[in-house]
Amino acid sequence: MGCNSICIKDMAGIMSPQNAYDLVSALKANVNLPIYVHSHSTTGLGPLTLMKAAEAGAAGIDTAISIFSGGTSHPATESLVYSLEEMGFDTGVDLKVCQKINDHFKPVQARFLKEGGLNPSVLTTKIEALNYQIPGGMLSNLIAQLTAAGKLDKLDEALIETPKVRADMGYPPLVTPMSQMVGTQAVTNVLTGERYKMISKEVKAYCRGEYGHSPAPISEELMKLALGDEKPIEGRYDDTIEPEIPGAKAYLGPLAESEEDVLSYVAFPQQAEAFLKARAEKKALKVSYTIQEAE
Repeated sequence: MGCNSICIKDMAGIMSPQNAYDLVSALKANVNLPIYVHSHSTTGLGPLTLMKAAEAGAAGIDTAISIFSGGTSHPATESLVYSLEEMGFDTGVDLKVCQKINDHFKPVQARFLKEGGLNPSVLTTKIEALNYQIPGGMLSNLIAQLTAAGKLDKLDEALIETPKVRADMGYPPLVTPMSQMVGTQAVTNVLTGERYKMISKEVKAYCRGEYGHSPAPISEELMKLALGDEKPIEGRYDDTIEPEIPGAKAYLGPLAESEEDVLSYVAFPQQAEAFLKARAEKKALKVSYTIQEAE
């Protein structure tokens, strides 16, 4: 299967404007594919980076409606549309429509701020992310976890601990699910006051090899604490797992009406089974009849 486009994903918002310009320019000079650029406003570089990417010929950039932009989110759609159109670009975006969208979500943002679902801290610029290189979504989760524990004052310690945990884990790429695993373990280390006193089951599975091989070696200390005397998987973890599809089909029987039903059950067993049973009951209660005129 061929590639339809290339996306440069700057999860932590640490790509500088000049780096974006140079990278997009180099890609366009060597491949005949549309280039898309994804960045966050975490460090404050996002808007400048995306503008330089557009200037270099990027086909598209990721933004967020202004009410939910900035901080760990993306740069504001409206600001970039306004700026790019002044530079001569035709964005195809109607700012009047953006205004309607923004107005719709203003009370939603206000409610989340009032109820604590949105921490104002994630809306601010975190220039230290240039050093910690923590993705925006990961930083939001760190703040949410510490807030829930009543320990937001430990944020700086968690930020310092995160790259250390990542190094111990062999430098996994900080995208889901690895970013959440690294971040959660860093928070746990900080809150317990002892590194790896508690290790999540996900990190243990990672050390065991269930997520594949790490880019760099996992630290011997972490491997020992996570697995004890257990040996990590040497081959592909997939080879140790029995195929799930045949068993799922047999278990669901007539409840599964399509391949999607089976896959839904494999991914989310409890929720999918409840849905499929409810659907079958609804169909069983449905009565079909016809009316014919008597002769």
